[in-house]
Amino acid sequence: MAVKFLNRNFFQRLFGLPATSKPLDPQCWTFSDGKIMIDLKRAPELKKHGGALRLEGDGLPMRVLVIRGEDGEFYAFHNRCTHLGHRRLDPVPSTGTVQCCSVNKSTYTYDGLKVYGPPTGPIGTFKVKLDGDRLIVSLD
Repeated sequence: MAVKFLNRNFFQRLFGLPATSKPLDPQCWTFSDGKIMIDLKRAPELKKHGGALRLEGDGLPMRVLVIRGEDGEFYAFHNRCTHLGHRRLDPVPSTGTVQCCSVNKSTYTYDGLKVYGPPTGPIGTFKVKLDGDRLIVSLD
């Protein structure tokens, strides 16, 4: 697999500034009983293939990255690179991969497997279920 890199400048990578933003509508998601519920009508970032949301805070026990893949399916990850510094991840358009926002550009498949960079292990992935206009991410 040929690895493609996000177009990020040196300072963005040095300081670990992710390309993926938090939701435009912070009320588009809730967390309860180990599950994240995302109201897709209120999350325009996930309407297009390749779109993504960075979820953190508000009682969430860990950072989570949710992606709508180029295949139209939804994917969710523990938004934490397994390499030193535990930086955030971003989707790499049209590749089926996510990449660490740091200088090392550690890259993983949507299955969480490492394909490039110094990490020795996979990233955490979560089960995702579509229920009408709601996306349910199970953190257990």
